[in-house]
Amino acid sequence: MTTAFVQANGLRVGYDAHGAGPPMVLLHGAGSSSRDDYAAQVPLFARAFRLHLLDARGHATTRWDPADGFASDDLVADLLGFVDALGLRTFHLVGFSLGAMTALRFAARHPERLRTLVSIGISPAAEPRRSVARRLLDPDRIEREDPTWAAELHRRHDATQGPGAFARVLRAVIADVESAPLLTPGELRRIELPAMVVVGDRDPFTPVGQAWELARQLPDARLFVAPGCGHDVMVRRPALFNEAMSAFYRSTEKAATERAAAAGSLVHPGRLRLGTDGEWLARQAQIGRAHV
Repeated sequence: MTTAFVQANGLRVGYDAHGAGPPMVLLHGAGSSSRDDYAAQVPLFARAFRLHLLDARGHATTRWDPADGFASDDLVADLLGFVDALGLRTFHLVGFSLGAMTALRFAARHPERLRTLVSIGISPAAEPRRSVARRLLDPDRIEREDPTWAAELHRRHDATQGPGAFARVLRAVIADVESAPLLTPGELRRIELPAMVVVGDRDPFTPVGQAWELARQLPDARLFVAPGCGHDVMVRRPALFNEAMSAFYRSTEKAATERAAAAGSLVHPGRLRLGTDGEWLARQAQIGRAHV
């Protein structure tokens, strides 16, 4: 799949697109890319959704120097610019870790734009997220103690961002995690749409109790806890995660379709016509559990 590009919020945003159907936008974690984070989901969900796997600023194919600004508000503005550039009035949103925080902030500010929300491996609490980020995302530690991950980060980022770019972006992420204002209960209550909170029971960033508290504060949320699993549930337990996602979308199909209809046309004139969530459900029935 060749990476496409679109101008959004002053950036040349790189993204991969797969499939046909209702639009879904997927946001990756710090230092990663959506192509890598959701590799195990694309074959299944591209059968039923139009997937948009975008790279955040300073990551993979979206060139950006973190010295010029890297903050949570920037990532939300980038996402808004991206979906506006593609003409997506409503869409399903999936976010992991850094991307999950972006997704939550976007949902709190623009709930009318979303059909559903899936948040993986995040909570609004400051700790232990800040302490764990300082330790695990420290680029000096990664180079010294985890050469395999360091090589992967160089491969993913150096070609577009320049040599050693992953160290710059990870330091910027740590600084943002330290300083960004926390989402308040009032902001979370604005997210009045079908949501699923996903966490591994061994996630060092997000204890299960914090994920439960997040799900409790969202007006229409479900909690999925993956047993024997760390932070990146969709990578470590892909079959279980895919099955949970499929059940979530089936159970929220009516609400998602109503939210899409209330927003009117989904795309600008002349663009590809996107399907309805009812069509998603029909395709999902054809896929069958054997493919999950």
